[in-house]
Amino acid sequence: MSCSAKITTAFLVSLPCKGSQKPLARGARLPETGSMHYIGLMSGTSVDGIDAVLVSIPVNGQLALLATHQHPFPAAVRNAIQELMQPGPNEIEREGELDVHLGRLFAEATHALLAKSGVSASSIRAIGSHGQTIRHRPHAAHPFSRQIGNPSVIAEDTGITTVADFRARDLAAGGEGAPLVPAFHQWLFRKPGVHRAIVNIGGIANITWLPAIENSAVLGFDTGPGNTLLDQWIARHRNEPFDRDGAWAASGRVQKDLLARLIADEYFATAPPKSTGREHFNLAWLEQQLVGKLAPEDIQATLVELTATSIAQGLKFLPEEIGEIYICGGGTHNRHLLARLRTLLPGIPVATTEILGLDPNWVEAVAFAWLAHQALAGRAGNIPSVTGARHPVLLGGIYLA
Repeated sequence: MSCSAKITTAFLVSLPCKGSQKPLARGARLPETGSMHYIGLMSGTSVDGIDAVLVSIPVNGQLALLATHQHPFPAAVRNAIQELMQPGPNEIEREGELDVHLGRLFAEATHALLAKSGVSASSIRAIGSHGQTIRHRPHAAHPFSRQIGNPSVIAEDTGITTVADFRARDLAAGGEGAPLVPAFHQWLFRKPGVHRAIVNIGGIANITWLPAIENSAVLGFDTGPGNTLLDQWIARHRNEPFDRDGAWAASGRVQKDLLARLIADEYFATAPPKSTGREHFNLAWLEQQLVGKLAPEDIQATLVELTATSIAQGLKFLPEEIGEIYICGGGTHNRHLLARLRTLLPGIPVATTEILGLDPNWVEAVAFAWLAHQALAGRAGNIPSVTGARHPVLLGGIYLA
């Protein structure tokens, strides 16, 4: 996730969404009663570091977020990841080394999380590691999606069984391989009688549709760029990793002609299931649409409007009117972006998943801990109505400790 002030110290909370459970005090023993403890590791398209969470998933269905850690990438690693996201020379050599290097960094993040929580590795059932996406090609002649952060290295270094490579089986079943988090959204956030949308704004933004009627199909898809263009543009012009609170964008003026050219990209009009990434939405794509000399802050303002507009337009693909919208991901820290969303969605309550009991910074990482739990339980982790897969499948390869 990309955000302005990420929480890097551990905290303990409970989630009332699946039943009542009192918060744990700092230093308290982990809950017993059949609970299983998992670690979730996530690094998204914003490439700002590894989100690590420790969660408890008791047999009765409750879930508790016990501890968190944000493990930043060294600048050289971040640059190497971003270079691999675009085609270039000697990719196999560079990818092979970075795959192992990232595996070690994911293991470091795990050790740091455990040290903060005071929990031993032997208490952890498994790690669910999303890895770092460097290429997502669901529409290639032979579709694939590549995440690096070697799970064998993670399992060997930590001594904890690791579940990874979550997208491959869904792709093999004819799906897009993404987004995968809607299954977790359904499990935790669905509420009978209310049409809800969960909007994750990471590097790429995506929507999960949780219909009010229990047996209705859940939908989910990537809407387009979330923070990725905003982060790349401010890094180029101000050498800053993100636009704190969206203040730089708020200082500019939306360029309507540029916005019209950007939103005309065929991806936005394509009906779901669909997914995308930095292979498509990057600065080279932006530069193709720039005409004349525009102030950098005006382009930043226009990029915020693109993110907000594409999310608002994406909601039109849903079969019913939305009753509630909950935002998660690093985009929740961009006040200007949230203000624009509320303006474009009048009459629809827009809040963050904090209200539902889960800090919006950690939703994706928690989701991959849950997906590891699903895999080890032998349960499917995808939703075919989201990804387009032919049938539900078990997600992730299991690397035993």
